[in-house]
Amino acid sequence: MTTTRKSIFLTLLLTLAIAVQGHAQQYPVFTQYYFNELVLNPAYAGSQVQLSLTAMYRNQWVNFPGAPKTYSISGHTALAKNKVGVGLMINHDEIGSYKNEHIYASYAYKIHFQDATLAMGLQAGINLLGADYSKLDLQAPGDAAFYNILNVVKPNFGAGLFYSKKNFFVGFSVPFILNNKIANNVEGLLGQLKEARYYFLRAGALLPLDRFEKVKINPSILIRQQEGQPLSVDFNNAFIFHDVFSAGLSYRTGDSFISFIDLKISEKFHFGYSYDWTQSDLNRFSNGTHEFMLNYRTRIRGVHKNPECPHYYSYR
Repeated sequence: MTTTRKSIFLTLLLTLAIAVQGHAQQYPVFTQYYFNELVLNPAYAGSQVQLSLTAMYRNQWVNFPGAPKTYSISGHTALAKNKVGVGLMINHDEIGSYKNEHIYASYAYKIHFQDATLAMGLQAGINLLGADYSKLDLQAPGDAAFYNILNVVKPNFGAGLFYSKKNFFVGFSVPFILNNKIANNVEGLLGQLKEARYYFLRAGALLPLDRFEKVKINPSILIRQQEGQPLSVDFNNAFIFHDVFSAGLSYRTGDSFISFIDLKISEKFHFGYSYDWTQSDLNRFSNGTHEFMLNYRTRIRGVHKNPECPHYYSYR
């Protein structure tokens, strides 16, 4: 495909995306949420007790001009003798001339049972929405309709529940409740653009395959519903070896097959990588999607005292 044809195709894609997003504003889609549930559910904050810091990078539709790129930094920890959890998440998402930042703080209150925990979480923050039309390859670059740079700040909030045992969890969340309208002055093109309300239902289990629990199977599911869009379901399954290395496969309905690995580098560091094998027509123009994750966990003396922290591959 020549550069000119790619530019034309990208312009058509962006136009279609704008038309679709006139009903709902997309939130970045992560593959490795199973290593960092905070990107889906604020009730997950503090679930690992100790301080957990995660950096993620997603390069979607490789080699496609203007394709989405997402950067995420998040952290969370338990406080007050593991009665509450607090967290902070910062996402940067861009596609073509469009960009979006999410900055959200989360709070979770935990109810502990004999062998399980129920957490109720809230998050609040702002979305910074922007578009720099100078990045577009226009047929008429002098068009005054594209002189302006769209910059909008919108507050939002969300809530979630997270129930966990050592080898099982289930969570439900609505991370963005407000359907904010986004103003603009590009000849009304984006006049009806709204932020979407999302619903996430997530569950998973850890099942040992031998009596010494050296090898485990880790099936999980994510049901994702975005207002105005078809229901999406992720089916995930991984094998965990000696609590050091895991490898697995996922299927995202109507979108992609996914392969992923996670490696314990040290007691404090974990590294994850995933590759999305695009199944839509876009696979003719791109080389799939890469996503990288680095997680760091540590206890803070004077804050965590000497708590019992869940193992990296455990839910409680």
